[in-house]
Amino acid sequence: MKDHFHLAWFLSQGYGPKTWRSAWPGSDSDLRRWMMPDLFIDLAKGLERGGFDYMIIEDSSMVPYTYKGSHDTYLKYAASTPKLDPAVLVSYLAPVTKHLGLVPTLSTSEYPPYLLARLVNTLDHVTEGRIGWNCVTSSNDGAAENYGHDAQRPHNERYDVADEFTDVVTRLWEAWEPDAVVLDRENHLFADGAKVHAINHEGKYFKVRGPLNAPRSPQGRVPICQAGGSPRGQAFAARWADTIITNAITVEAMKAFRAEVRRLAASYGRDPDSIKVLYLTYPIVDVTEEAARERRRLLAEEDGRHLDLNLSGLSRLTNIDFAQFDLDQPLPEGLTTNGHQSSLANWIGKTPRSLATGSRRQGFEVVGTPDSVASRMQDIVQETGGDGFLIFNTYFDRRYVMEICDGLVPELQRRGLTRKAYAHKLLRDNLLEF
Repeated sequence: MKDHFHLAWFLSQGYGPKTWRSAWPGSDSDLRRWMMPDLFIDLAKGLERGGFDYMIIEDSSMVPYTYKGSHDTYLKYAASTPKLDPAVLVSYLAPVTKHLGLVPTLSTSEYPPYLLARLVNTLDHVTEGRIGWNCVTSSNDGAAENYGHDAQRPHNERYDVADEFTDVVTRLWEAWEPDAVVLDRENHLFADGAKVHAINHEGKYFKVRGPLNAPRSPQGRVPICQAGGSPRGQAFAARWADTIITNAITVEAMKAFRAEVRRLAASYGRDPDSIKVLYLTYPIVDVTEEAARERRRLLAEEDGRHLDLNLSGLSRLTNIDFAQFDLDQPLPEGLTTNGHQSSLANWIGKTPRSLATGSRRQGFEVVGTPDSVASRMQDIVQETGGDGFLIFNTYFDRRYVMEICDGLVPELQRRGLTRKAYAHKLLRDNLLEF
């Protein structure tokens, strides 16, 4: 039985507009100046108040066009676009927090490994050891076209590339030995050249001399986050990731996912207990059970009014135009994708209408008062042996931040389930605390 579990936040849809369709949108200035970091600063402060380990900032590099072969629906709803660069947002969140881990999404399909390694190393230096890397392989052909390619590589090959990419990046991070910087003013020696090493990598996909032109950062090898759900994705995560996300929605699926990545991690010679598996979770919290259920009903009603919004999201994830399917006929067996394979596998046999209205489509929902939601989260961790939860709400507002950080989290803390204070300075050490 777990005594404590971890909390993290997934900034779904990245650094983009959040509250413009909300009943609690904020001021007119908030709406028109959505690109300013104010809302995200409020979120980061709330998460630190609640003792969260980290915030992932999702990202993608295109204006989608999969649904109906047009970008119109995506732009109509500000769905998956626009997005600003997550690394820039980190520079605003870091000065207003002291402990919260900040985890930008940076794609192995879009960055050269040296450039990514240098960026993350720099961010880890200026945050004094609070950076992680959400390591993703881009799946949408629109992003590939923006980087000079006709389409994304085949699914499994993307992970072959990512394996070599991550090997290069981690070696670059460690190319300066921990004591390479001497700062000996008397002998005019800033760094000992014997302790700085070129990596001289020549592989199938990359050729990188190294070393980085900056010293090892506070964490050296920063924590890596991964969310691959396919068998190949799980194998990659088990080899490299320090925290792994699953969108499993049943206790059985959560247990199976966690058991498999732990088995794979052991096969790579890793300690499975050093890898924290978090369950993607969408809590709806209110002062009474009835009020929470009514909010869930209103959300489903809103989904029903905007099927095109939700179908466009399914299309973007899979590279399959969901406009071609009858809304009330199950998705056909044998449907394949070069996009998110685990998501599509969960949707086969269900109708597009049910997928667009039946849930938030990713992760599991838990609805109720802070007491009942905390109780359910406690039960799930005890049943599955999991390490915690990654909370998300795609288009959140300040009210939702308060409900989670100042409503749900205090109840979790009262039960002794989550931390009340940070014990360590570095993100890696906070992840390994329990």
